[in-house]
Amino acid sequence: MLMAHPAVLMNLVEQYETLRVLNADDGSEEVRSRMADIAYTLCVATGTKDIDAALIAARHRLPGARTEDDSLLTA
Repeated sequence: MLMAHPAVLMNLVEQYETLRVLNADDGSEEVRSRMADIAYTLCVATGTKDIDAALIAARHRLPGARTEDDSLLTA
């Protein structure tokens, strides 16, 4: 599997988090579409099938991530 560059992953995570904080799900069709596009791109870039798994995988690939730390995973 091709691996996305950490800078690309960081940018995608930041965009997704920003839209989520701004409640983009309740925004215009254009904003919701952008959020869906970013979520899809994160899933493809991390080889996952849902946005929560994609965010966890992306964060583990960023510089300074502790790969043995599973604190982002819920029980």
